[in-house]
Amino acid sequence: MFFWDDGLRLARADLAVDFSRRQPRAFISHAHADHMARHEYALCTPATAALYHCRLGLRPTLELPYRRPVDWGNLRLTTFPAGHCLGSAMLLAEDGEQSLLYTGDFKLSPSATCEPAELPHADILIIESTFGNPAYRLPPRNEVVEELIDRVRGVVAAEGVAVIEAYALGKAQEVTRLLTAAGIPVLQHPAIVPISRVYEACGVDLGEYGCWTGGAEAGNALVVTPRTRRLECAGEVRFAVTGWAKDASAKYRLRVDHAIALSDHADYEQLFEAVRSVAPRKVYCTHGPESFVDRLCEAGYDARPLGRPFQRRLF
Repeated sequence: MFFWDDGLRLARADLAVDFSRRQPRAFISHAHADHMARHEYALCTPATAALYHCRLGLRPTLELPYRRPVDWGNLRLTTFPAGHCLGSAMLLAEDGEQSLLYTGDFKLSPSATCEPAELPHADILIIESTFGNPAYRLPPRNEVVEELIDRVRGVVAAEGVAVIEAYALGKAQEVTRLLTAAGIPVLQHPAIVPISRVYEACGVDLGEYGCWTGGAEAGNALVVTPRTRRLECAGEVRFAVTGWAKDASAKYRLRVDHAIALSDHADYEQLFEAVRSVAPRKVYCTHGPESFVDRLCEAGYDARPLGRPFQRRLF
């Protein structure tokens, strides 16, 4: 039904999945740069299509709204929300004999800016397992959000500048919405604003925010892209928002004052929850530690890693 060719391919549909190099036909699970390219023809959700066009220019696309099956190359394809960022989708492929669910990047906890994930049953599960190490059991989301707001509010109240580093698509809009909802003034990096406009055009309310012009804006929260230059002002306090913050050394590695464990990926417990929910006969794991495969096998699942260079046979 599928094979690995430096990326996942659905054999019957001749469809590349989440390739970052140009393909004749490809499914894009979401509009992060490492999951898309200027394909000749792309299949994706309507919101991902809007973000794809925003980031790479107008491209030919077939839009796949959530939960609406489409017949494509001897397969029936259906997208389901992945909870990762606006438009992110899991892909269910059915050939009449068996079904395959590809999760792409996903999380099961709530989001302020995208639909919650949905996990249909499938015979085969291909799961993104970034946090497949049991050390990455993340704190409850409400505690993480409270920590972020409290720390940022404290900096702003002291007429300092809270600088929050966040990916331009997804995390930046999530942080903006959380802060504006808490009454904190927000300015966005100019690279983030066009993407936020797409969010708003798709019906996502981000609250009131402005465009940062590059100065030290005392009394504001600045949402910027990672590795944006430091302001070098006395009141600057730097934040990173990432699941990797669970590691106590993260703030030193990321060169920030505070690392907040606000993640857009499933943590270790959510990964197991996803496998239990899908109830597959076989599980293939990508983008995570191979030890997670071992733990799934110990739990009674037929699991194996996917993504090795030699895996070119048909599965």
